[in-house]
Amino acid sequence: MVAGLTRIVGLDLAGSLRRPTGFCLINQKEILTSVLYTDQDIIEEVRKTAPKVVAMDAPLSLPPGRNHIEDRNGGHFRSCDLELRKRGIRFFPITLGPMRALTARGLKLKSALNRSGYEVIEIYPGGAQDVWNLPRAGRDREKLARGLARLARKEFGLKLSPKAKPWPQMTADELDAVTAALVGLMYQQGRAELFGRGQKIIVMPARPGPAREKIG
Repeated sequence: MVAGLTRIVGLDLAGSLRRPTGFCLINQKEILTSVLYTDQDIIEEVRKTAPKVVAMDAPLSLPPGRNHIEDRNGGHFRSCDLELRKRGIRFFPITLGPMRALTARGLKLKSALNRSGYEVIEIYPGGAQDVWNLPRAGRDREKLARGLARLARKEFGLKLSPKAKPWPQMTADELDAVTAALVGLMYQQGRAELFGRGQKIIVMPARPGPAREKIG
């Protein structure tokens, strides 16, 4: 259990406005989840909660040589993507069809939140779940919910807010948002690991050994 907790937001961003975005707020020692749809709803909820860090599951940088995600002249992999591959963590290249829409939305939302003064970091729930030896939501959502509940309680001293839905009732999007928020909390506490170089960074749970520096 770690003292001195603060407000952290985790977002499992959808590539389409028609699909739900998972939202998780860690407020001191309580967890609350919901789903949102529009960028404006997301921005308003972030402003309402005023978090220390926004941890977003979406690509927040472009591969080398690309000026925008539809630019076909640059590369396909960022330094953080190559680090994921080196560690044996499965991921979808951000230049693949549906990932391009998610990247464009993530970059736009990050810019809007940065302008409002919020620190936004890129995280990868599936990779974090691999590090924690938890199943990804698509493989076993119920087991993931139980594992996150145990991790939140034992590692972070967190519990569900009285307003929160029970763990078994959380959607896959909400569980990935919880994962994002927990990684964001580790980052804020200086206990995360940074995959990549420069600004092309994915924040991951630290494996055993010294934690790396925070971004910027």
